[in-house]
Amino acid sequence: MMRKSLVLLLLVCFLTCFQTPILSASAADDETKAQEPNTKASGRVEAAANVLDEIQGAPDKGIPQEVLGSAECVAVVPSLLNGGFVVGGRYGKGVASCRTPKGWSAPAFFTIGGGSFGLQIGGQATDVVMLIMNKNGMDNLLSSQFKLGADASAAAGPVGRHAAADTDWKMRAEVLTYSRSRGLFAGLELNGAVIKQDKDSTRDFYGRMVPFKTSLQGDIEAPKAAYSFLSTLAKWAQQAAK
Repeated sequence: MMRKSLVLLLLVCFLTCFQTPILSASAADDETKAQEPNTKASGRVEAAANVLDEIQGAPDKGIPQEVLGSAECVAVVPSLLNGGFVVGGRYGKGVASCRTPKGWSAPAFFTIGGGSFGLQIGGQATDVVMLIMNKNGMDNLLSSQFKLGADASAAAGPVGRHAAADTDWKMRAEVLTYSRSRGLFAGLELNGAVIKQDKDSTRDFYGRMVPFKTSLQGDIEAPKAAYSFLSTLAKWAQQAAK
C-alpha cells in the first residue's frame, strides 16, 4: 500500500513539474510561427531584392537612372513561369512598393498572367521589372487589378546607365517594363498582361488581408521580412537621384 502511494505521488509530481512547461513551450512555438511571415512570400521578397540588385549592379546595362529616379512605384517578378511562353501558360508572382512621404511603402503582392509578350523565349524563366511612372499608372496599380495596354499604357523601357536625350519615355507609357533572361537585360512588351492582387500571399505575409492601397500608400508598417527589398530599392533610387 505504501509503495502504491509513493508511485502515485511520483506520478503526480512528474505531471505537475514537467507537463506544463512542455505544453507552454509548444504553445510558445505555435505563437512564434504564427507571427513569422510565410516562407514563400518572404522568399519572394528576398528574390525581388536580388533581381533588382543584380540588374542595377551591372556595369553597362540596367534601368537608366533618370527612369528609376522618376518612377512612382517599382514591381518585380522573380522568375516569370513560362512553360508555354509562346502559346500561353505565362504566370508569375511579384512584389511591389511605391514612394510615400515616409519612404518606400510596405510591399504589396500580386500575380501577373496572360497577354502578348514581346520577348518570347520558350521554356525559359524570366525576371520581370515594371516601373509605374505617373499618377495614372499608380491609380491603376492601387485598384488591385488592371490590364496592361488597356487600363494602363505600357511600353518596353529604355536600357543603359542613362536614357538617351531623344527618347520619349516620359510621355510614352504609364508603365515601363523590362525582362532579364540568361543574363540578357532588355525592354519587354507586356501588353495584355493582367495584374491582380495576390491575396493568398498577402494573408500569409501579413497574417491578415491587407488591401493594395493600405500597403502601397504607406498606411501600414513594413515587417522586418520586407527590409531586404525596401533597402535595396531605396539604395538604387537614392543613387538615381544624385
